[in-house]
Amino acid sequence: MFASHEETLQTVLVEWTRVKDWLIGAAGMLLVLGILVGALWWAGSKPASRGEAVPPPNTREAEAEAPSDLRGDELWFGDLVLDSGTVRSAGSTLRDVHAVGEDVVTGPEGTVVGRLAVDATVPFDVVARELGGGTVVSAADSGQARVVRTIEALGRELRVTATGTVHAEGGKLVVEPRSIDLGGPAFFSGGTAAVVRSLVTIEHEIEGLPAGLVLQDVAVRDDGIRASLRGEDVRLGP
Repeated sequence: MFASHEETLQTVLVEWTRVKDWLIGAAGMLLVLGILVGALWWAGSKPASRGEAVPPPNTREAEAEAPSDLRGDELWFGDLVLDSGTVRSAGSTLRDVHAVGEDVVTGPEGTVVGRLAVDATVPFDVVARELGGGTVVSAADSGQARVVRTIEALGRELRVTATGTVHAEGGKLVVEPRSIDLGGPAFFSGGTAAVVRSLVTIEHEIEGLPAGLVLQDVAVRDDGIRASLRGEDVRLGP
């Protein structure tokens, strides 16, 4: 009888040991899961915003006011933004056009933009048309442009490669040669360069944009020449 009680007690102790081990294991798993969840929450969140972290309001919009003489058939916009991959007119094409207008009034007589900024890329083939068929314009090193064309000089046809700077002058995009290679000996190229220089100089007026915009700056890129134009009181439409 005593042996039976001892066996029962021993069995209870064994079962309790198993339960205790299971509880310890379960508690360990819960602890690991808690740490993992906390780490994921910390990595995927950010500190709560306090007053000083809120970005300041757009002061330009806050200060913009419609003109006092605005008529009943007119609308006023503090600012307008236009983005277009392509703008095409009868004689030209522009790419990646970004325009920002401020103080815009539109009505039956048209639209007037108080301040207009336009940035656009003039494709190389549009610039090359200034020199006629067969001319190829591309990007060169150091922010310059390369012009390749066949010309007739001194009674002969010559394949000319000119590399030069690109700048804005008199409202036009100007490609001005700095070096000219006629494919012959150095003395031949140097003696003939003055004759052909004007034949590889490009002066391009950007078309397809409203009158009143003035070319301010240009920069050569891989896909064309990036132009920045600015204007005030620019009228859109008739």
